[in-house]
Amino acid sequence: MAKIFYDEDADLSLLQGKKVAIVGYGIQGRGQGLNLRDSGVDVIIAQRKGGKNYDLAVQDGFTPVEADPAAKNADIIQLLTQDHLQGEIYEKSILSHLKPGKTLLFSHGFNIHFGYIKPPKNVDVIMVAPKGPGALVRSQFLEGGGVPCLVAIYQNASGQALKLALAYAKAIGGTRAGVIETNFKEETETDLFGEQTVLCGGLSELIRAGYETLVEAGYQPEMAYFECLHEVKLIVDAIFVSGISGMHRRVSDTAEYGDYTRGKRVIGKEAREEMKKILKEIQSGAFAREWIEENKKGRPLFNRLREECDRHPVEKVGADLRKMMHWIREKQIA
Repeated sequence: MAKIFYDEDADLSLLQGKKVAIVGYGIQGRGQGLNLRDSGVDVIIAQRKGGKNYDLAVQDGFTPVEADPAAKNADIIQLLTQDHLQGEIYEKSILSHLKPGKTLLFSHGFNIHFGYIKPPKNVDVIMVAPKGPGALVRSQFLEGGGVPCLVAIYQNASGQALKLALAYAKAIGGTRAGVIETNFKEETETDLFGEQTVLCGGLSELIRAGYETLVEAGYQPEMAYFECLHEVKLIVDAIFVSGISGMHRRVSDTAEYGDYTRGKRVIGKEAREEMKKILKEIQSGAFAREWIEENKKGRPLFNRLREECDRHPVEKVGADLRKMMHWIREKQIA
């Protein structure tokens, strides 16, 4: 069983007198940065001028600077830019400032695990990874709760790396919910696998396949949208709260029986074999190399696939139907 840490296991005083640089004021950067500040931590925001994230940081009461001075003046440097950007930012703006006693911090192990960032041996390298988006990290903190986090230690130069990581997790609210100990390899590989086979890739393709099957059989696109996309949230919410078995108690017996007897015909042996292949591509670093190379080329495949996704009929039907649902429009505005 994994070890789980809570508030009583973490000492926030370890962050007193230390400066924490948040490099990248995106969704996760904003949530963590604001929570740290509210916990009494001295926070530096590193964000380039000229974008909405810079303006948002200013609006939130920070004075953003470039990554270079942020790394120079910080004791703990938290890299929260997108994965494909971290290696270049690290080489240009962070590496030269990594002196003994400093800590390099991540919320995803991609660049460390696959070797795109190679830190010097005389600094701590840790991970505190909230298992939820930054907006949720912030909202739960404000409500007195927290989002569960993962904690991992890659280098323990100081001998205090785990204690420091737990202090950081406490400062962003993670220890209120529970912090699970893992390692960079496990976090990175399971995270990528979940995204590709279930949460994003698997679910998106399942929705499109179901929609196309119904429309090709002559059913109205609107009916196909409701049955194969709109109601996904209802099922996922039930699973989130009480697991798959709990969800079964919240749907009809007809739906539950259909799940047991038909689900494996859709996600059968072939799908499971592909999942194993995808996992091997992740473990070998093949996917990481492919993604980094795609960005170096200017994202030609990524951009083409995004455009194809945007043009899929389920997107147009969905956009029209969502206009009827005022509660969805209100969320989009918020």
